[in-house]
Amino acid sequence: MNKKLIKISTNQMFKRIKSVIFGSLVLLLLVNVNVVLAQGEALYKAKCMACHQIHKDGTGPKLFEVRKKWLDGGANAESIYTWVNNWEMSAKKDPYAQTVSTWAPIAMSNFPELKKEEIDAIFDYVDAQAPVVAVTPEVTDNEVVVEDKGPSTWFWVMIAIVLFVIVGVVSKVRRDLKNALSESKSGEEFDQSYSMELRTWAWENKKLVGLASLIIVVALIVLGFMDLNSIGIVENYQPTQPIEFPHTVHAGVNGIDCKYCHNSVTKSKTAGLPTVNVCMNCHKQINGRTSVQQEKIKNIYAAAGWNPEGAGSYTGKTKPIVWNKVHVLPDHVYFNHSQHVVIGGVDCKQCHGDMTKQKETARVLPVSELNEIEGNVKLTKPTLTMGWCIECHGEKEIHNGPLNGKNNGYYNEIHKRLLNNDKSLYDKYLKDGKVTVKELGGWECAKCHY
Repeated sequence: MNKKLIKISTNQMFKRIKSVIFGSLVLLLLVNVNVVLAQGEALYKAKCMACHQIHKDGTGPKLFEVRKKWLDGGANAESIYTWVNNWEMSAKKDPYAQTVSTWAPIAMSNFPELKKEEIDAIFDYVDAQAPVVAVTPEVTDNEVVVEDKGPSTWFWVMIAIVLFVIVGVVSKVRRDLKNALSESKSGEEFDQSYSMELRTWAWENKKLVGLASLIIVVALIVLGFMDLNSIGIVENYQPTQPIEFPHTVHAGVNGIDCKYCHNSVTKSKTAGLPTVNVCMNCHKQINGRTSVQQEKIKNIYAAAGWNPEGAGSYTGKTKPIVWNKVHVLPDHVYFNHSQHVVIGGVDCKQCHGDMTKQKETARVLPVSELNEIEGNVKLTKPTLTMGWCIECHGEKEIHNGPLNGKNNGYYNEIHKRLLNNDKSLYDKYLKDGKVTVKELGGWECAKCHY
């Protein structure tokens, strides 16, 4: 009996040992696969990604299932590894490799340092990436898209007409009753019109009418001047543009520096519109994942004269982009971007807001929105008005503390003048621990006006 029990226990022990060994092998296999994929990802990004995309052609052909493609094309199994190490040698030995060498006019770089296992790791990683399917929103036959636009304008017009009719009828009944009462008292026919009734009331209430007239006249004068003061102030103007540029994606998600596209902002009066070749630096490779994105990016290709088919090539048929201007300063006003950005150290968000959260084309935001942004100087005047500029020059500090040595010595000269000519004035400026634009002549007319 004991021998039987020992035998059963021994069998169970061997089964458990087998399970542990099998589980360990499976675990090691999974770990090894993950290590291989990680190695392949690193090599792909370092060696291949600049020219080859996974699921679509770029400068070079797409790499997804490229080994299968070579075998289906009749290539030797080892030919693709030779191609990666030295494509010219592979093209001489294999007819399919010779065909691939004519795919694009740009020659591929050789990677003689890559071993077969490393090349396989790259291809394993590439083949493990699931294709991205472009999703186009569709409406089925049974679905009805309802857009809630709120009450119709005609609804409010009808309500106004009904109320007007009701007021008119009630007023007519009241006047008829009043005339009838007067007629019964005097015994004579009495029919007073609306105008006569109004004149009678005004004569009986001369003081009230005079005071009300004075208030109305003063109010109209004030409103007239306020309206005149608002001429040329357009804080919420946002025109549509021929090419949509979501700053939320470019500056936000991708973290592209403003100065990459607006590259003259540190050197020129204007920040500059990015030329289409700047767009093409990225969009030669990036043509959108969804059908909507791809359709929008086609506008860039049309402007640049770019044919994305195959390896891509310029056709020479370009189409100028006609941007719609957002702001137009008066001719007598001078504003220099580089002076504010480089010397003044003003961040773009002080005028344009947080571009990482804006989908539209850049503009100067209304002052109420600018004041909500952390780090901005809080102002009260409408943007792009003289009051706004003066207020900012009075509040914005150039630097905390003395001027010498600041901004690559830009303020050294004025620092010397203050020390030599009026040191007491300089000490007065530094009492609050900062020097503002106003204190250095930022309110002088000629600074901004010719």
